[in-house]
Amino acid sequence: MSAPHAQPAKRGCLVVDDSKVVRKAARRILESLGFEVREAEDGAKALEACREALPELVMLDWNMPVMDGITFLRAARAEFGPSEPIIVLCTTECGFDRILEALEAGAQEYVMKPFDAEIIGGKLAQLGLIQAEAA
Repeated sequence: MSAPHAQPAKRGCLVVDDSKVVRKAARRILESLGFEVREAEDGAKALEACREALPELVMLDWNMPVMDGITFLRAARAEFGPSEPIIVLCTTECGFDRILEALEAGAQEYVMKPFDAEIIGGKLAQLGLIQAEAA
């Protein structure tokens, strides 16, 4: 039986990437789309952050120290369920086998780096998190 979890933060997003530059760029884009953004530099810290306040959306890198993105993804799905939070892998891992692995592990979408506001906005509109006009 899992521990009780805090209610999802309204329009909350957790950006998980070991690169401070990538986190800052993603934060800027997501805040412009109306999200309240928190950051984590690895999967272990991201799991802790989700336990404190489950965000609506997690933007997740694959390659990180301590706990990589796919390990976080599997742990989050086991602990929080198959659909919350919405998890979008945002990574340089572009092989079909990697994309398939992430989607089978429970990611709802996959974004290739480098990304921009148009790419992120389009994915979030596809997921129903923002209106297409906002993208």
